Amino acid sequence: MALADAAAFIVAQTRLLAPPAVPEIRLHLADEAMDLWQRTEDELEAIGLPPPFWAFAWAGGQALARHLLDHPELVTGKRVLDFAAGSGIVAIAAMRAGAASAVATDIDALSRSAIEVNAAANGVVVTASDADYLDGRAADFDVVLAGDVFYEAPMAARVEPFLRAADRAGALVLFGDPGRSYLPKTGLAEVARYAIAVPRAIEDSDVKQTRVLRFSRPD
Repeated sequence: MALADAAAFIVAQTRLLAPPAVPEIRLHLADEAMDLWQRTEDELEAIGLPPPFWAFAWAGGQALARHLLDHPELVTGKRVLDFAAGSGIVAIAAMRAGAASAVATDIDALSRSAIEVNAAANGVVVTASDADYLDGRAADFDVVLAGDVFYEAPMAARVEPFLRAADRAGALVLFGDPGRSYLPKTGLAEVARYAIAVPRAIEDSDVKQTRVLRFSRPD
């Protein structure tokens, strides 16, 4: 799908909405969650693209974005990586909070188009990248952020070592998680907690208690 066609597809399939926890930001999101998911997933599968994760403001990303806007000192003047960025909500929040730059990486080409469309809608510049940072190449960033990345075992097995390596290298590493099955069980410290309203159609409740976490360090 060409870039112009991708942007048009995203705009046509979504509405510009404010996520519940982050009313300062507007994103192109699914209005009727499951109807769009099924229809869009079928269309995307036909052309070899993954499901439209970019069309939803997942709880982990909302919590991270809220935390950055409430604590801009975490990213002000910093180089930020938003890993597995989806809609780009976390990178957009980082830029709104004063980051020097933000790279939002995602393997889904349509997600990268959504990131660019959403960044423009919020008057910020975010670089959408398809680079695979899981090989440890996070040295160019001061802050590494990841929302809702521990939802399946293969993903968690690759992401956790990457985030821990970035932490050891001196980056501020924060991740948002609403209790996904493959969140690491040890070595975590809670930074903040938010009650995030989510679509029941794609979650198992109307509200997810969602934590912003970092890796704990020995005393």
